[in-house]
Amino acid sequence: MNLKGKTALVTGSTSGIGAACAMALAEQGATLMINGFGEAEAIAALQAELSAKSGAPVLHSDADLSDGAAVQALADRCLKELGGIDILVNNAGIQHVCPVEDFPIDMWRKMQAIMVDAPFLLCRAFVPGMKDRGWGRILATASAHGSVASPNKSSYIAAKHAVVGLMRALGVELAQTGITANAISPGYVWTPLVENQIPDTMRTRNMSRDQVINDVLLAAIPQRKFVMPDQVGAFVAFLCSDAASAITGANLAVDGGWTAQ
Repeated sequence: MNLKGKTALVTGSTSGIGAACAMALAEQGATLMINGFGEAEAIAALQAELSAKSGAPVLHSDADLSDGAAVQALADRCLKELGGIDILVNNAGIQHVCPVEDFPIDMWRKMQAIMVDAPFLLCRAFVPGMKDRGWGRILATASAHGSVASPNKSSYIAAKHAVVGLMRALGVELAQTGITANAISPGYVWTPLVENQIPDTMRTRNMSRDQVINDVLLAAIPQRKFVMPDQVGAFVAFLCSDAASAITGANLAVDGGWTAQ
């Protein structure tokens, strides 16, 4: 694989899955715009590491993807400073766990904005340039929850099902343009998002940390282990390669067998 000369935007890429995806693309030579929140020193260090791997400057945007105007400003910046985007990885996401009757409407809307509206707006902005160049890769980090369900996660699950549908639709719509569009559906990936769920589950279920990990998080996964961020990153890099040019409109599980049952 070689992505030199290609530009990539990875949303939600200052930690976790997104950072691993950015790292994998940088290792193949892609020029990057990363996006997300965090401590300035940590982000600068990540930019330096990515730049060392890609051989190109790495830009950062702290655009809040729950704000449509901020999403458009991010797209405009990519068009102005990078000349467009060849690889779009819609990865940003948040979680809120709550029974549906108590689910805050503002949180519902924020989650849909980040995980459904922002990918749509970014695809809308970058597809014309991809068409002009006859090449593009659009990816969305969905989830096993884009295929199955768990209690008290109505907004997250609705958003992940929606973004899987968006990628399927674009895969068909863009099939003859040189652009592929796919959803990647990890299971439980060992990231801060997953790790931060453990204390609440320990309290609400009166369980130890090991019990939460083994009897709750990993109970439905045949491999009985977490997916690691770099595994997802490597898969993203493969899907951006010419070897994966026939894979489009797919929802691709990276979940240790969770959704195969």
